[in-house]
Amino acid sequence: MKRHLTNAVYGVLDYTSYPFGMLMAAPVILHKLGAAEYGLWMIATAVVSAGGIIASGFCDVNIQRVARLRSNGEIPAVVQTVRSMMGINLVLGFTIALAVWIAAPFAARHIAVSSLTPVRECLICVRMAGGMILVRAVESVGVSTHRAFERYRGTVQISAALRLLTLASAAILALVGCRTVSILMATAVFLAVGTYFQFRGLRTLLGPVVLWPTFHLREAKALVGLGVFPWLQTLGGVVFGQFDRILLGVSLGALAVAPYALCVQFAQPVFGLTASGLHFLFPYLSGRVGTLPNAALKRTLLKAFVVNALLVASGAGLLILCGNRLIRLWAGSAVANSAKEIFVPIVLGSALMGLSVTGTYAMQALGLFRTVAVVSLGGRAAMLPVMIYLLHHAGLRGLAAARVCYGLIALIVYLPLVRELGNTRKGMSSAWAMAAPGDLQEGSQP
Repeated sequence: MKRHLTNAVYGVLDYTSYPFGMLMAAPVILHKLGAAEYGLWMIATAVVSAGGIIASGFCDVNIQRVARLRSNGEIPAVVQTVRSMMGINLVLGFTIALAVWIAAPFAARHIAVSSLTPVRECLICVRMAGGMILVRAVESVGVSTHRAFERYRGTVQISAALRLLTLASAAILALVGCRTVSILMATAVFLAVGTYFQFRGLRTLLGPVVLWPTFHLREAKALVGLGVFPWLQTLGGVVFGQFDRILLGVSLGALAVAPYALCVQFAQPVFGLTASGLHFLFPYLSGRVGTLPNAALKRTLLKAFVVNALLVASGAGLLILCGNRLIRLWAGSAVANSAKEIFVPIVLGSALMGLSVTGTYAMQALGLFRTVAVVSLGGRAAMLPVMIYLLHHAGLRGLAAARVCYGLIALIVYLPLVRELGNTRKGMSSAWAMAAPGDLQEGSQP
């Protein structure tokens, strides 16, 4: 229990370290460099973040696969899995980085809308961001492997420290008059250092092995066969995650986006903190699902869901009570008045998403990545026409109601989980332990 609590605390720290550091550094950079340079920094950071997320979309399967092999004592197979994961991420990272490099001249011309940000500077920043995507893809292999061993402390300490140092260096460089290119150079150095320490820490888990990228046929087939579904889910999350704000801006103008985006920003931690705090459940179940009796698994999931519900209820309740005051303090009375009627449904939508966390991690631990991806992508796709309809007929309130509907759709993940734990679970333990990697994708799907 103590280790699970420690992992939960470090999962929350991992989630909160960057927003906290950004809260401290952003005003300094904005004040010293001006809005144009700050905007360029934000764009480059967004490119690294989005590209890194897409490039590391297969890492959930790495966690599930390594945790299962580790529980069986198959350390040589773990090494093969990690090296294959490295190869997959390098291919993805290089592809995305190359696409960014090619698109950079076009993007730079549109970013440099004033003489305050030269086209050449924008071009250099975007291409530097593309290069960092490749490093982020490599780093995610080390992070996911640490988590598969249920060792959150070391990997989070490294990542949180490097994030804070990166943001501190950005603020210091801004104070001495350096521009965005210098800030991104420092960011790249810290990212490379963090990646080195992540892999150095793996020596305590895997021994003195060399983790050069490779494509071991058996392990690569297992990773790609299952990993394509969470990767598509990740890609959909990046694409759909901004669609509502784009749709709102096109329909009602930029002024309407501010209160809605601020409400979403305040409500997001209800889901994000819950997902981060309970992430240890994923490797924990992945390593034990093949041997844990059905009754014990049900009890574990029930306890996890109760904790899940308490976290969501406390976070959502606190926001509903205090959120409008916080928005008023943060953005002023005009934005707060516009946000008042949409804040509660947006928080409820995030809370419903938060309630799906236990079910999602349990399904992924069982190897049912395809089902989770279908629920997520299917729900988002189904909500698009509903969102457009509600926005057209009810404006901001309609868009807020659409988020509640999507939160309800996310809870559908519990239906196949109940089915899996019911009729088919009885013979699953032995099948899970004996199945070949290539069989898991088909045999474990409902």
